[in-house]
Amino acid sequence: MTLDLSDFRLINVLDTCGVWNILSSKSLFQSAIQSKCHFSITQFVEYECLRKPRKDPLQTDLELKARLEKQIAEGTIKVCSLSIADLQHVDVLERRKRLGRGELSTIVFAKQISQSLITDDQAARKLAGAILGSGFVQTTPHLLGWMFYCGILTDGLYPDIVKEHEYFGRPLTRYFKQVYFSALEYRLKSNAKDHPQ
Repeated sequence: MTLDLSDFRLINVLDTCGVWNILSSKSLFQSAIQSKCHFSITQFVEYECLRKPRKDPLQTDLELKARLEKQIAEGTIKVCSLSIADLQHVDVLERRKRLGRGELSTIVFAKQISQSLITDDQAARKLAGAILGSGFVQTTPHLLGWMFYCGILTDGLYPDIVKEHEYFGRPLTRYFKQVYFSALEYRLKSNAKDHPQ
């Protein structure tokens, strides 16, 4: 899938991996909020992130949970509930696909409110694309690339974003690298068009 780094939908429902990947870098998250991005999660995702019992959580897991709790308390990430009818859609999807309720509830809720979602899970992206249309399915690397392309993030922040993302054991470094260099390339081409010699 080729990303259009010049375009990004600002209102998104996050699934569980989207929450952790976006919150893994303070610079990434704060810049997204300053750029008028709006994020919400379903109660299923809130449960998976904050209440689902985990054996021997790592210190980094607890730090990410604290970040999420803070953002929910401040209202920068809103928690939304689903209706009984919506829950029935989740049940139907769950029987068809091997995805967790967090991912499925995110897809159902995004469809219900006609907004896009952010997921970094390939199976969830495929199902969401079939249900919502591929233009409504975004990823954390897409967000990062768009912000570098638009100049919202400066090149000097890239190493810090990657370092913090890796500190939390998150898996997207190679995708961050790809979109970062793509953003640089697109910016160069755009500048060349605007200033022909």
